[in-house]
Amino acid sequence: MDFEAARVKMVENQIRTTDVTSHSVLNAFLTVPRENFVPEKSKLLAYIDCDIEIAAAASGKAPRFLMEASPLAKLLQLGVITTQDKVLDIGCGTGYVSAILSLLAEKVVALESDEDLAAQAKANIAALGYGNVTVVTGDLEKGHAGNAPYDVIFIDGSIEQLPQGLLDQLSEDGRLITVIGYGHAARATVFMRERGAFSENVFFNASIKPLPGFAKAKEFVF
Repeated sequence: MDFEAARVKMVENQIRTTDVTSHSVLNAFLTVPRENFVPEKSKLLAYIDCDIEIAAAASGKAPRFLMEASPLAKLLQLGVITTQDKVLDIGCGTGYVSAILSLLAEKVVALESDEDLAAQAKANIAALGYGNVTVVTGDLEKGHAGNAPYDVIFIDGSIEQLPQGLLDQLSEDGRLITVIGYGHAARATVFMRERGAFSENVFFNASIKPLPGFAKAKEFVF
């Protein structure tokens, strides 16, 4: 399979057609080999317009997915990420989004809770030479305070609730990009920090796979 041709087709047919106009975002998607970040059995499917499973459900853990290219690109465009920004990528999986971010930002901290996925992310990032990415492990919902503050925080999946602790890791004028809610009613949302206060702006509906760790605690009902 000609992966380079498939990559160009993905950008032209899936990403450009959904109002992604940022040259830096488009170039990043044209550059990073998506096929390197999916399981061997899924390489031929790397550029289809759907989510790709990168880790199956096991031992009580939810399955994990590489996000479909179109909503991913639209979300990254919302961040208006520059080469002066430090970014926290939450739920980095096998490292694909971190690799994209490495071409947009100055520095990327890639956070993953699953040690097997984190090991894959480290190997993938190293193999492709993205030297401005650091992979760390920890609870996704806690972020990574050790390297805070961040100019941009990106959450790789939909969430039910946003912990205040993640907002507190934003720098002044920092942006947090996420999708709030599950299914077709979920909304792409950007939180911004200005003068110590936080604002929230909703942009579009985005049905993407949920990221574990962000569900609301179940309430006890009498």
